[in-house]
Amino acid sequence: MSDDHTHVQEFFSARAADWDNRFPDDGPAYASAVSELGLREGDRVLDAGCGTGRALPPLRDAVGPTGVVLGGDLTPAMLEAAARADRDRAGQLLLTDVSRLPLRAESLHAVFAAGLIAHLPNPAENLRELARVVRPGGVLALFHPIGRAALAARQGRQVSPDDLRAQANLGPLLSASGWRMTSYVDEDARFLTLAVRRP
Repeated sequence: MSDDHTHVQEFFSARAADWDNRFPDDGPAYASAVSELGLREGDRVLDAGCGTGRALPPLRDAVGPTGVVLGGDLTPAMLEAAARADRDRAGQLLLTDVSRLPLRAESLHAVFAAGLIAHLPNPAENLRELARVVRPGGVLALFHPIGRAALAARQGRQVSPDDLRAQANLGPLLSASGWRMTSYVDEDARFLTLAVRRP
């Protein structure tokens, strides 16, 4: 396992038990972002970097009982927290790395990724792997329940022009990784970028 993976696991393992208590009001933002994916009954969707699984219930509501909801995360403690919150009832939890997903090519309709991109060690490569498992025309949602400026202020830093989530950086990165950005929103209350997998 690389140092990047070890750092990510250490960071989230130390915070997993209290994660939902730290951000108790994020539920509506997750539900709103999921609604913009345009999922239909019976669709197959992955929550990549699912953490404690806060997106799994709205994803399940969107695809219904005949759909497939997967929640994948690199940190066992986060998946354990998701199970303790009974979110494993909304989707199947997978201990997995987004650089090597245990999924067939073009097997999903969509990927939801909350807060994931900042933790990817190889963003272009990892976004290509997400494109591999999504059918042409399928959707990727890169989401955060608060915008870049609000997140920077929370962390006591300034917004950086090098931030991968900046539109000028994210658009070309997605394009080079098999995606086409279709919308970009960066407000204090949320960050949401939607992209469609190119054929």
